[in-house]
Amino acid sequence: MESMVTKVILALLIPGLLVVLFTRITFSHYVALVLSVALIAASVYAGFTHTTFLYVIDALSLTVGFWYATRMMNRNKEQ
Repeated sequence: MESMVTKVILALLIPGLLVVLFTRITFSHYVALVLSVALIAASVYAGFTHTTFLYVIDALSLTVGFWYATRMMNRNKEQ
């Protein structure tokens, strides 16, 4: 069984990376955020996330990923 430390590390990294990846694929950071939230909601529904603490960490990671994706989109528009 996975330890709580592993789940926290993955919750910190994966949602933010998903937003950035989906932004690169769809060219829209809003669509990327919706797709990432949908994937996380599906994993919660499937029972992979069990605690409120992990929900908060997922939300924090999504926020940071969305911020970075917005910066990335603005930087590409300037060039």
